[in-house]
Amino acid sequence: MLKLYGKEFTRSELLRYVGDISQIAGVRRYELREGNERGVEAVDFRTGCGFNFTVLPGRGMDISFAEYNGVPLCWRSPTGEVEASFYEPEGFGWLRSFYGGLLVTCGLRQVGAPCEDEGESLGLHGRISNIPAKNVWADTRWEGNEFVMWVQGKVREVRVFGENLVLTRRIWAKLGEPKLHIYDIIENDGFSETPLMLLYHINIGFPVVDEEAELLAPSLEVKPRDEEAEKGVESWSSFQPPTPGFKEQVFYHEMACDEHDHVYVALVNRKFDGGRGIGVYVRYHKSQLPRFVQWKMMGEGLYVVGLEPANCLVEGRAAERERGTLQFIEPGGRRHYEMEIGVLRSNEEIDEIARRIEEIKNKGS
Repeated sequence: MLKLYGKEFTRSELLRYVGDISQIAGVRRYELREGNERGVEAVDFRTGCGFNFTVLPGRGMDISFAEYNGVPLCWRSPTGEVEASFYEPEGFGWLRSFYGGLLVTCGLRQVGAPCEDEGESLGLHGRISNIPAKNVWADTRWEGNEFVMWVQGKVREVRVFGENLVLTRRIWAKLGEPKLHIYDIIENDGFSETPLMLLYHINIGFPVVDEEAELLAPSLEVKPRDEEAEKGVESWSSFQPPTPGFKEQVFYHEMACDEHDHVYVALVNRKFDGGRGIGVYVRYHKSQLPRFVQWKMMGEGLYVVGLEPANCLVEGRAAERERGTLQFIEPGGRRHYEMEIGVLRSNEEIDEIARRIEEIKNKGS
């Protein structure tokens, strides 16, 4: 049975009330038309339960916005959804097209600080989020009494005499459920082994994040990236009001997982809306993404917490190679990644996931 608006429906019962299911939920594909966003293809999802989000096939199949009942869940930068041809790959040029949003993918051959590795100059966080997708397919269908909506596309990071990596991404959701699912396949279509670096840059913002917010994670160990992060390592799970001159702090977490290889992380605010509570959770597989990076940025206008499952750290490919932790993908190789991002709609749901996270942490310690 489909649960919606406090009632239960079968497919046939629900359809008796509407002229078309798009009255309640669905996907809509369109193109942005102004300024340096012109030409960016987008797909809006409406799940019928107040959870709405936007996927950008024109920007690597990432997620530029998400909300629940009109409450924004992610931080948005002032750059907007810059069209891919404006991408500046050198140095920190990536920041000129970093719109924030719910998800920006970093990789596929470089994540983190600009560096030079084996004679190759690599900019911040790699190229993949600034490459438009091909073979885009946005659609919906009934599966029994469940209404499923999705978008799928292929993003190819390639050069002559170099890499040929293909990311096939499918993002899907169901009517009545305040969550989305990401299923990624990365394939090496070339004939040489190549580095593989991948980080999911999930950016949570106000009003989920404020001085009352808390990060819940099954962290067995938390390490600061640098001296600046060392100053805040004891307070990694708590936050403060927007602070003039705040410098970003980055923490590396060693996470425990449950018997299904799942890691759960949640950013919650129990005092939101007079104590009703709200939060965002992320679920992923530790075997697929063994690293977790937390980005804590409490500045004015730059007020955001990054939840970042990854297969690497964020110091650049040269440092990853030197550390001996750089992953590679062989010719014809294929890697799978699965993730769920959802809304915690009340303090009851927050308490439930908090108990689960604590149990996982205790079993892993």
